[in-house]
Amino acid sequence: MEKMENLSEQLYSIIMVYGPKLIGAIITLLIGMWVISVLRKALRSRFEKQNVDPSLRGFLNSTIGIGLKAMLWIAVIGMMGVEMTSFIAILGAAGLAVGMALSGTLQNFAGGVMILIFKPFKVGDFIDAQGHAGIVNEIQIFNTILKTPDNKTIIIPNGGLSTGSMINFSAEAKRRVDFTFGIAYGDDVDKAKEVLLKLIKADDRIINDPAEPFIAVSELADSSVNLVVRVWADAANYWGIYFGLTEQVYKTFDKEGLNIPFPQMDVHVQK
Repeated sequence: MEKMENLSEQLYSIIMVYGPKLIGAIITLLIGMWVISVLRKALRSRFEKQNVDPSLRGFLNSTIGIGLKAMLWIAVIGMMGVEMTSFIAILGAAGLAVGMALSGTLQNFAGGVMILIFKPFKVGDFIDAQGHAGIVNEIQIFNTILKTPDNKTIIIPNGGLSTGSMINFSAEAKRRVDFTFGIAYGDDVDKAKEVLLKLIKADDRIINDPAEPFIAVSELADSSVNLVVRVWADAANYWGIYFGLTEQVYKTFDKEGLNIPFPQMDVHVQK
């Protein structure tokens, strides 16, 4: 009977000591889970209003939720009287070790987040970065996938892509198309300008905004007098104009008696 009484007293004392802590921890856990749920809904709504990329939206929302839940559980366990200092120290050391082991992967992840948030380019843009050029086919968390004009797939890690220099050829709706055409010494420069201007006016894809077509002598080269031609066009028509006008110049110069020279060397032989 004495043992039963002592056991009952010990059980009563445990209940009196840990009961309120357990009840408080359960209440804190329930309220905390509700608050986290509300915060995640608010974040989801905020991301939708700011047009954050859907893949990044879900990832960030789940990551923030996991972090908040981990902090809540640590607080709840601490309320129950469990010493968490050593556990947190071990968890921190493990996190540091994992972070060092995955430093490259984490850098690519951070780069992917920055790209998806600030959007220096989007799917469908033609970019030149990290020594590669192609159309952006997909933006992932760790990598960006390009498709080259000859249908090659290029995978670029987001770490270097987010910190290095990049050219986005699709960022502007209009682009300037630059040409250099050479005529032989002795040919009529004014006639060459007239022919070039006639060909430019005949192409409806060439526009006069933001500037009129520009033609001028740019260089007296070794074998030719070079004329620079600069015209503006919609970005979608860039290559069509570039290849089309080059072909038209070759065909028309010959008809107009204008010579397109090539490098030559005169050799004088002395007896």
